[in-house]
Amino acid sequence: MRLADIPAVLQIERLSFSAPWPAYAFEQELTANRLARYIVARSGGLPVGFTGIWLMVDEAHITTFGVHPEWRRQGVARRMLLRLLEVAIELGARRMTLEVRVGNDAAQALYRSFGFRVAGRRTKYYSDDGEDAFVMTTPELSGPTMHGVLASERARDVDEAGA
Repeated sequence: MRLADIPAVLQIERLSFSAPWPAYAFEQELTANRLARYIVARSGGLPVGFTGIWLMVDEAHITTFGVHPEWRRQGVARRMLLRLLEVAIELGARRMTLEVRVGNDAAQALYRSFGFRVAGRRTKYYSDDGEDAFVMTTPELSGPTMHGVLASERARDVDEAGA
């Protein structure tokens, strides 16, 4: 993600979340947070999705994940999550974690397809409506389970590109 992406990311943010991040939060993440890494999915050069992690010691924590509503259910989130996991591995992460709304079945299904499992629950986690969050985590990123998941997802990308 670049600073120039922030206006488009903010639009996706507003369409995706009831309590969106402000512009300065993204600016801080990109310019001052050495633990942060953010990626953007593009179509025709324009952002259609974004996500990011904080790398804390050997754990990558997903901080945000959004796809423009017009681009949902088209594989954008899957490809972003694959790339995010690859970045985390390149940076030396051993696990990846996240919080997801208890009611967000679509996101939970995506994360489960990549090997994430529910590890806990945060009561009244979301400040906008008090909804609980599941804490989800991956198995060891360098272990055989994740190697299989990532190989399968990479092969799926090749199959889709050739279709």
